[in-house]
Amino acid sequence: MSATSCVLSEEQFLCCICLDVFTDPVTIPCGHNFCKNCITQHWNVNSARCQCPMCKKQFTTRPELPVNTFISEMAAEFKQSVKQKGSDVSEMQVAKPGEIPCDVCTGTKLRAVKSCLTCFASYCVIHLDPHQTSDRLRTHLLTNPVENMEGRVCTKHKKPLELFCKTDQTCVCSQCTVTEHVSHNIASLKDEYEEKKAELEQAEANIQQMIQHRQLRCQRIKLLKIHSKKDAETEIANGVRIFTILMQTAERDLNELIEMIEERQKRTEDEADRYITELEQEISVLIKRSAEVQQLSCTEDHLHLLQNFTSTSTALHTKNWTTVSVCPPLYEGTVVEAVAKLEETLGREKEQLLRVARLRRVQHYAVDLILEPNTANPWLILSDDGKQVRCGEVRRDLPDNEERFSLYNNVLAQQSFSSGRFYYEVQVTGKTDWTLGVAKESVNRKGIIPLSPVNGYWAVGLRNGSEYLALSSPVVSLSLNLRPQRVGVFVSYEEGLVSFYDVDEAVHLSSFTDCCFTEKLFPFFSPGLNHGGANSDPLIILPVNHTD
Repeated sequence: MSATSCVLSEEQFLCCICLDVFTDPVTIPCGHNFCKNCITQHWNVNSARCQCPMCKKQFTTRPELPVNTFISEMAAEFKQSVKQKGSDVSEMQVAKPGEIPCDVCTGTKLRAVKSCLTCFASYCVIHLDPHQTSDRLRTHLLTNPVENMEGRVCTKHKKPLELFCKTDQTCVCSQCTVTEHVSHNIASLKDEYEEKKAELEQAEANIQQMIQHRQLRCQRIKLLKIHSKKDAETEIANGVRIFTILMQTAERDLNELIEMIEERQKRTEDEADRYITELEQEISVLIKRSAEVQQLSCTEDHLHLLQNFTSTSTALHTKNWTTVSVCPPLYEGTVVEAVAKLEETLGREKEQLLRVARLRRVQHYAVDLILEPNTANPWLILSDDGKQVRCGEVRRDLPDNEERFSLYNNVLAQQSFSSGRFYYEVQVTGKTDWTLGVAKESVNRKGIIPLSPVNGYWAVGLRNGSEYLALSSPVVSLSLNLRPQRVGVFVSYEEGLVSFYDVDEAVHLSSFTDCCFTEKLFPFFSPGLNHGGANSDPLIILPVNHTD
């Protein structure tokens, strides 16, 4: 059977009960056809009467249902034809709500599989056949099913909208170009489509870039939120520790003040008690002499008075109490002096405690670093554990690979960081020349360029044994009271911060702020030139020791 006959006979192949191609088709007396199983079940359910589901004609007795071999053969050939065209039975499903129906189907609408932009119609798998077999129809432009095909026709001229007016930014037909849009800038739909598609692709690329930028910003803000919480917890712990120490110091000084006052009071009491004891002893002697004098003065015996007069009139050996006094200690100013001393002590302790607290805060982000030999300048000698680097006296014969520093005595760590915070410490004891800091991944490792943030370096260093420098643009001299023996380096990627510390003195040396990091950062180390052995001591990466 030809494809044309299939199209013309389409409805005869569909059972109106199951809406599928006939299976064992039967013809009832009114002439309508159904699947044998479908009409049997229909009559079984409606056993009170036998009625045609289509024309509603009733039969007094249930008709016999022999299979219509002609229709059965036609249905079988139809199924075979659909199968040969590679169409699944599932593609012949009835159009559901929201799906685009075939414009040719009469009665039950099958789901459209293609739309023709030339015919302005949509076709199911059956009615699409002519567009795939006819030479004339095969030139039509097919696309996936689209809605509103009438919107693709010019409402005024009833011709397809196949052109685009750039002047009015609207789709037009060929007739429009010689009437309303004459002398306008006209382009084909395809050319305008390609142009607009390119603009959309560029817009999509811009949107994706904006999304990535905002995702990165969101990620950084989330990290800063985490850092903020951790900083708050650390600050509370530091505050408790510092205030506890300061209160202990104040309590100690108060106890010392109380002890000093009580000691002065005790000395005064002891002196007063000693004077009182002496006075009481003299009073007792004087009372006894007074009794003797009174007794002698009352006698009438001349001889007795004269014989005892000498013993009672003899002067007593007593102290001259007119110059003796007890002076209570003067406490005026004692408390004021103690408070002033306490303020001075607390000031010194507070400054030291705050410095230590700031250092401990960054030490919580300590990382374990190992030097990367493939980046080391040929003059440098690394220890086996990758923790030490010094400048040798002989240039080693090493491959000049891409990541190796050729001119500067630099070496990078193996570890890199593109987010978060990190901290490490380096021993610089005995050095007369050194440089420490971080460098971005893309720094020039072959040429001679200043070590500065502009060129991807954030570092401090020592020159000529006494000149401490922050390698910014321009270079800034650092005035240090003491020579650092252990230098700490702290980096906060999201905050754009690089800070340096004298670990032993807990002193902040210098900071780079408002940095804009956009790529990986590597800790970098330069032990400086050997200088004939004067600067031969190594830089040593040390484990970070801190008390939580």
